[in-house]
Amino acid sequence: MGLKGKRRVRQEGILPFELQEELGESGITSFAGLPLVAETFRAVGADRAVAEGPATRVRQRDRGLSDAQMAESICVLLAAGGEHIDDFEALRQDEGLGALLGYEVPSPTRAKEYLYAFDEGMELDGPAGGGAQQGLFGGKVGLERGPIEGLAGAVRASLRAAQAARPCREATIDLDASIVISEKREAAPTYTGESGYQPTVAYWAEQEMVLYDEFRDGNVPAGQGVLRVLKRAVEALPEGVERTWFRADSAAYVHEVLNWCRDEAGITFAISADMSPELRSAVEALPRGAWELLEVKGGVGRWWAEVEFIPAAPSVVKGRRPDRYLGIRLEPVQRELFADGTHVKYFAVVTNDWERPGPELLEWQRQRAGTIEKLYDVLKNDLGAGVMPCGRFGANAAWFRLNTLCYNLLTIVRRHGLPAELQKARPKRLRLWVLCRAGQIVHHARRLIVRVMWRASWLVGLIAAARLRVLQLGWQVRTALGARASPLVP
Repeated sequence: MGLKGKRRVRQEGILPFELQEELGESGITSFAGLPLVAETFRAVGADRAVAEGPATRVRQRDRGLSDAQMAESICVLLAAGGEHIDDFEALRQDEGLGALLGYEVPSPTRAKEYLYAFDEGMELDGPAGGGAQQGLFGGKVGLERGPIEGLAGAVRASLRAAQAARPCREATIDLDASIVISEKREAAPTYTGESGYQPTVAYWAEQEMVLYDEFRDGNVPAGQGVLRVLKRAVEALPEGVERTWFRADSAAYVHEVLNWCRDEAGITFAISADMSPELRSAVEALPRGAWELLEVKGGVGRWWAEVEFIPAAPSVVKGRRPDRYLGIRLEPVQRELFADGTHVKYFAVVTNDWERPGPELLEWQRQRAGTIEKLYDVLKNDLGAGVMPCGRFGANAAWFRLNTLCYNLLTIVRRHGLPAELQKARPKRLRLWVLCRAGQIVHHARRLIVRVMWRASWLVGLIAAARLRVLQLGWQVRTALGARASPLVP
């Protein structure tokens, strides 16, 4: 093959190859599998949800890409591995990606303007007053008003699609907050001493998807507004869920949360309890024989026991059965000291489940560490939630929610579109095997064709099968909702 249409750039190197710059007309893409994310975005109706929500001010005065296309573009960027708005330049330099998506992805400047518009229309939690209202300790908490409502609708659309594809009658909601460190001047100090933000996320363990997120400044306590977040998460559950469970750490040990779960929502909960002086006294007063061994791991024994404890709090109502408290004791088997100089550590879990055996209940409550903590790890390290795009609170809130939406879309792709060996894959592995694969764009007989090398013929079949499943899922969702075709689907 000659050098017609090409230019030699560099020949020297340790490995036996030379670099050339393509100057011809043929379209080449490094992201032959990436349109799967965009197709899933449209198939589940996320584009329709964004289009029907409040428009950003940028869209109201500009004729460029629609809000739905902007949201889709950012999800595509995150799925490809971008974590900065400036990374859009890498996608724009890909000659074939725009042809596959049906539009050219936005420039970094245009994408920033889109995110900035969320800051202008976002309402914040706080005492009374206009403008940028403040939450406790001066921290801001984003509420569901303004353009960000459309993104919440897109998240709910992804949940409905997952439920339509694989119905689940139970929903275990895991809720937790996590610190996102940021050096932005506007970032508030966190309890660790570093500046950043502390969003709270509710996660549906069975479907492996985000139900709801609430963006917060770093100095907002994790326990603030937990009931509000939990209620929004329950509201986001699609039809078909018959029973709901709730697991959380001590940030959710708020008696209004316990009362609502138990008395109004009919939710079974297991929450780490604050070790108040009264509860600690009750746990320490248990005789040695009351403790049963759970496990010995790393030289530390873990025991449990039932604790008779009634807190002096509004959750206690005369005539109503009190909640169940389970004590946990950690003790080195060789009588060594912990790092803080103590021999024994005590913890407790409160629940309204009196039927399940204690060891089983405690193990189930611990499993949240494998769901919500893994979620944050993926959001911050595999996607772009660990890097805030700017110092504007509303823009950062929109960016974080788009990360959770992208997470849900990738969950649908891997769980409902890909073979079994990839259904547990993290985003970085999906990039290696599916999303970031080279292809040649060919226009032939009014068709748009993506050609991949013959050795990757398995990839063609894999992507084709995934596209078909996503398309079928889209029709399934639209049929269930009785809705018209998605605005971005031709």
